[in-house]
Amino acid sequence: MPPRQFPVSKIKSDDQPRRRRLVVALLSVPGLMPALAHAQLVGDAAYPAPLAGADSLRLAPQLEERPLQSGQQPSTFLLSDKATGTSDEDMAAKGSAEVRRTVTVIKSDALHYDQDTDMADAFGNVRLINNGVSFVGPEAHLKIEANEGFMTNPKYRFNLTGGSGSAERVDMIDNERARVDHGTYTACACDTDPAWYIKGTSFDFDTGAEEGIAHNGVLFFQGVPVFASPWLSFPLTGDRRSGLLPPTFSISSTTGFEATIPYYFNIAPNRDLTVTPRIMTRRGVLGEATYRYLSPTYSGSFTGDYLPNDRETHTNRYAIFWQHRQNFGGGFGGYVNYNKVSDDQYPEDLGNASNQFLNGTQLLYQQEAGLTYNNGPWSVLAREQRWQTLQPSVPPYAREPQVNVQYNKYNVGGFDYGAELDATRFTITTDGATDGNRLYFNPYLSYGVNAPGYFITPKVQWHFASYDLSHIASTQVAGSSPPVAGQPKNFTESIPTLSFDTGLVFDRSVRLFGQDYIQTLEPRLYYVYTPYHNQDFAPIFDTAEADFGLAEIYTPNTFVGNDRVADANRITAGLTTRFINPATGDERARFVIAQQYYFQSQRVTITPGQLPEQAKHSDLIAGAAIKLGAGFASETAFQYNVDNNQLVRSSVGFAFSPETRKVINVGYRYTRSNQTTLVNEPINQILVSGEWPLTNRLYAVGRVNYDLASHRLVDGLVGFQYDADCWAFGFGMQRYANGVNTQGQPSSGTRVLAQLTFKGLSNVDNGLVSAFRASVAGYQPPPAPPPPLARYSDYE
Repeated sequence: MPPRQFPVSKIKSDDQPRRRRLVVALLSVPGLMPALAHAQLVGDAAYPAPLAGADSLRLAPQLEERPLQSGQQPSTFLLSDKATGTSDEDMAAKGSAEVRRTVTVIKSDALHYDQDTDMADAFGNVRLINNGVSFVGPEAHLKIEANEGFMTNPKYRFNLTGGSGSAERVDMIDNERARVDHGTYTACACDTDPAWYIKGTSFDFDTGAEEGIAHNGVLFFQGVPVFASPWLSFPLTGDRRSGLLPPTFSISSTTGFEATIPYYFNIAPNRDLTVTPRIMTRRGVLGEATYRYLSPTYSGSFTGDYLPNDRETHTNRYAIFWQHRQNFGGGFGGYVNYNKVSDDQYPEDLGNASNQFLNGTQLLYQQEAGLTYNNGPWSVLAREQRWQTLQPSVPPYAREPQVNVQYNKYNVGGFDYGAELDATRFTITTDGATDGNRLYFNPYLSYGVNAPGYFITPKVQWHFASYDLSHIASTQVAGSSPPVAGQPKNFTESIPTLSFDTGLVFDRSVRLFGQDYIQTLEPRLYYVYTPYHNQDFAPIFDTAEADFGLAEIYTPNTFVGNDRVADANRITAGLTTRFINPATGDERARFVIAQQYYFQSQRVTITPGQLPEQAKHSDLIAGAAIKLGAGFASETAFQYNVDNNQLVRSSVGFAFSPETRKVINVGYRYTRSNQTTLVNEPINQILVSGEWPLTNRLYAVGRVNYDLASHRLVDGLVGFQYDADCWAFGFGMQRYANGVNTQGQPSSGTRVLAQLTFKGLSNVDNGLVSAFRASVAGYQPPPAPPPPLARYSDYE
């Protein structure tokens, strides 16, 4: 390859008035022009696009970088106000001097460049920009092509992320790596007095790995040291990086003062591991590890907790949570969902102390593995399902195993048809309870007529069931149905169901409160007939009474599950009206009313011998949903007993959210004492929650759930978040339901959490944001930082 040459033999200063930004020299090599031609765009994108008129601005082709071909070298540009030089040797430039090669730029008051050594020496107000990083200092010495050199007393900035700092000296190792001696680093945008910064004896920056490492680093916040480590790793971007995450602190009534110190291992782009020691003053040190993995055909996570020698119970305690999903291809898949804890009190003592704010205590832990197949109308599930049941909960039946096959076809000549086949072996851990096998087959056929203004859908379905019981309970056992005299071990059932669903849709244009709407009027009738069949011999494996509401009033069966099919000869009448914005199609209001009318009373019940109700009609169901302007919305539902003139259940909710991060929710729930509830007690609760700004940066978050009947706080939360430019602080104190005590009375726990986040350093949630999101409907956390700029955004 021929040596590089100056295009002129001699360059000296002249006596003419100097020109600003004089191009002094262009060092080129053969093959430069083909390289430039290769970098050009083709087609319409290669030509400027006019905006409007001959004198308007024009959109230039997009800026791209193209690698040089083999044998080619980039050009070097020298620019200054005044320069002297000798061909093939060196050049000296003064006054706004610059040297450029590809993405490397050096600017200074005076600059000397030696072509043979490719060394540039810059003095006075030096700015060095390379690969998205800029350095500013009094002098710099750099081999341009190798990007190897040093700068004294530099200030540096990572343009892609906004991170910056200063040091006594920086040594550039190559295009991506640099070592800093006695320096600082911060992601705060301010030039002086950052809110937080890291100070270390040395730093290793690697823009290729997007990682920085501080040696003997100390983290300062508001000028006060808060953390120190001989080796501290941090990301130069928002991507995941291995390293120590910021510690979190909390106070709980069950664990005492608690501190967590998580360490994150970024094993691969699709795998990571987080190891978190939890130091609890009342319990000891609990080790937690969470491993996550992801691939095109499988994904999942595994979490293991272990607490040796709990200081309160003097036992070893643990928890295991494993979720796995597998795609075998061809419509076949598999999954595992395994959860287990060491003892009955684990979720009450330690579970709520994890990174979740949950009301209540989990008493059932699912342990299930299965295979699935989905292809067109076919859906197949084969699974093994067990439960770990904690006291005082009643054990449910396990499925060991279950095979479920479903086939559904839609709109075949107007017909919908299909069937479900299920074979399950039910077992239970309760001694003496009924268990055995059940096989059922549920085919159906319907024909839908849908036309503008009306619809008609007749449907026939059949329930075939066969039972082969292994053991029959002789006495009432918790978790099992009561015994029935003459109970056989083998029997079958065959129950048909006919239904007829029809409705009309009318609409008209109306004007309300100065706004145009389309109002609909939609009457609906739903008739269902199922003959009575005595099903007292059938045990209750997976069946319960369905809830009664707007979602269930148009269903044929008043039970969920397949051990009971309710006899029915009833019709449901309902009326719905909607108000729709004609311009956007947005539904602004909906009002619904519905009621069932019985031609004969239902005789099938969950418990054998239970007397059927003799009512001629059901309770009246009414509901409304309204969306007004200025962010106001309301949802209301009522269940009213006309015969007794009693309000059975009601739910009233209002929400007001005029702007982002401004929301107030008010709700009221009522259930009469003669209705079955989850805790077998009446419900009379008022709930208020919200998020609202107190200042431009300070936001208050709160929730109160108060039981008016028992005059107690069911759960509550009060907290705030302060969002600064490069840091955020949150505080929360929660009173949460925590199961029941030994006397069977509701138990509560208390927790206090504080979370300090250094933006650009790390973002880990110790449960505070999860608590706010779960407690306040419509809650929004502080906004994420803007996406990083391109390298060309501040191009020099």
